[in-house]
Amino acid sequence: MTHPYFTKARHPRVLAHRGLVTAEGEDSGIWENSAAAFAAAHAAGAEYVETDCQVTADGDVVLFHDSTLERLVGDTRAVRDVRTRELREILSAHGGLLTVAEALDSFPDVRFNIDVKTPAAVEPLGPILVEHTHRVLVTSFSDASRRAAVSSVLRAGASLRPATSGGSRTIAGLRALSALRLSSARVLQGIDALQIPERHGALTVLTPALVRAAHRRGVEIHVWTVNDPADMRRLVAAGVDGIVSDRSDVALRTLS
Repeated sequence: MTHPYFTKARHPRVLAHRGLVTAEGEDSGIWENSAAAFAAAHAAGAEYVETDCQVTADGDVVLFHDSTLERLVGDTRAVRDVRTRELREILSAHGGLLTVAEALDSFPDVRFNIDVKTPAAVEPLGPILVEHTHRVLVTSFSDASRRAAVSSVLRAGASLRPATSGGSRTIAGLRALSALRLSSARVLQGIDALQIPERHGALTVLTPALVRAAHRRGVEIHVWTVNDPADMRRLVAAGVDGIVSDRSDVALRTLS
C-alpha cells in the first residue's frame, strides 16, 4: 500500500534540497535549511522539502546539516555543544533557525524529508513526529539510525509509521542484488523510497536493473542532487520518481 506521504502529490516528485536559496536569497544572506529557505521553496510550489536534523546542547532537534558550525561561520564547535539560543542568534540574519517541531507547525502543507544526522536525534524525534507521520519521511545514511527513529515514533504512540528511505547498506544491497537479478524482497522490506546519487565515484549507482527491482517492490527512486534541467528530464525518462534539487523552482518548471 502506498504511504500517504506520496499520495495526492505531483509525480515525478520535486524535493527542495535544504529549502530553496535563489540568487536573490544569496545576495540577502539567506542560508540553506533556514525558515526563509523553506518559505521560498513553499512559495515556488514545492510540496516536498528535504532537510537534516542535529541536536543542540539543550537537546532541541534543529534543522541543520553539518555537525559543526565551521563551514557556515568558521566556528569549529559541534552543534551539540551550542545552546539553541546562540544558534538562533547566529541564524537570525540568515533566514532564521527552526526546530523540527517549529517547521512542522509553520509549514502545515509541506511534506518533510528528514535526514537524521545524529543518533542523539532518534529518541526526541518520536514525540515530535507522532502527529505528522502522514507527511514525513525519515531517512539516514545509517540504516540503524533510520530504523531506530521509526521505532521511536511508533513508541511515542503514532498509529502510522512515517515513510522511510533506505540507508547506505540498503542501497548497496539493492545495487548488488539487482545486478545479479536476485530477489530484493528482504532488503527492501519496510522501505518506501531510495534516495541515491546517480554515481558514487567511479560506481554507477542508478542502473536500469536497480530501478526495475525497486519498482517491483513499490519503492520509489529519488536522485540527488540534480540542478541541470537536461539531467532532470533524462533521469525522469529513465524511470526516476523524484529529483532532489537545490533549485526546486527550476525543477518544478522543467518537470511540470
